[in-house]
Amino acid sequence: MNYNGLLLTFPKELRMFLSAFVLVLSVGYLTGLLFVSQTDSVTPHGIEENYMGNENDEEAPVMKFKKGSREMLTIIHTHVLSMSFIFFLLGILLFLAKLPKRVKSFLLVEPFVSIIITFGGIYLMWLGVSWMKYIVVLSGVLMTLVYTTSAIIVLYQLCFHKDRIK
Repeated sequence: MNYNGLLLTFPKELRMFLSAFVLVLSVGYLTGLLFVSQTDSVTPHGIEENYMGNENDEEAPVMKFKKGSREMLTIIHTHVLSMSFIFFLLGILLFLAKLPKRVKSFLLVEPFVSIIITFGGIYLMWLGVSWMKYIVVLSGVLMTLVYTTSAIIVLYQLCFHKDRIK
């Protein structure tokens, strides 16, 4: 069975349901990004300060302390699990979209690589490998770009694609 483009053949009610799901999922994902920006964790220095603390900086506007091991494991555990479900569910829909095989394969697999690199990198940085903060920023940006691209592709094909069967 050919799954490439199957999304275009879904009945209107299912397309509306899936569109609503992707929109709400995207609101949740973007809300998470807003939270990250509120903690100043969008720069390498901000990421390091968020997890390693800034107790030595007496001029810091907000005092932050190094996260404990239990807190780090909780953060990593919850994020890896929840983000893997987010990308799994979006990936199912993307798998059914009409796309070139290489593009689809990249968009399906890359988020899982980025999840491991991002949160593994945060843990390694917390352990003292400070240069990982740069890798965390890069993998986090790539993960967000892939999420956004995938969500737009799925929504476009569910709502606006001209080849859709009515």
